[in-house]
Amino acid sequence: MNKIRIPIALQQAVMRCLREKLQLARQHFAEEFPEPKVVYQQRGTSAGTAWLQDWEIRLNPVLLMENKQPFIDEVVPHELAHLLVFRRFGQAAAPHGREWRWMMEEVLQTPASRTHQFGIASVQSKTFPYQCRCQLHQLTVRRHNRIQRGESEYRCRRCGEKLVFSAGETRELRD
Repeated sequence: MNKIRIPIALQQAVMRCLREKLQLARQHFAEEFPEPKVVYQQRGTSAGTAWLQDWEIRLNPVLLMENKQPFIDEVVPHELAHLLVFRRFGQAAAPHGREWRWMMEEVLQTPASRTHQFGIASVQSKTFPYQCRCQLHQLTVRRHNRIQRGESEYRCRRCGEKLVFSAGETRELRD
């Protein structure tokens, strides 16, 4: 995998946003929170993830480069909120539950949105057609390979039938 080079100005903008939002949390709780490690290794269609125990935020470099400031304004606070909720409320808090929404809106002063609306065509992967009794399914290359190696089988949630590969063309994964 080719490593994407994030311009230093963009990395600085990410850190500026992170530090501003972290300062809001520090002021609100009158508590010191360490600065999370930021890594640009998120892959796929996810914009970012929060690694709770590692106190780390992983950002998708492709989506960051394509969306720049809107990405920073939305994704950085979103992932920071996950870390802060974990620190304040523990594992019991739902990932996008009321604690997370409260953290986003009241503490970080950012609209609480569960999913991003960025274009994902550049980060979509190929899918493989599988058939059951009632419909056609598109499985990711990872799931397809697991089936081909005999490591997994998948069943339709609707009819319960085992999915069978339908030899044909692969296509781009769609939401």
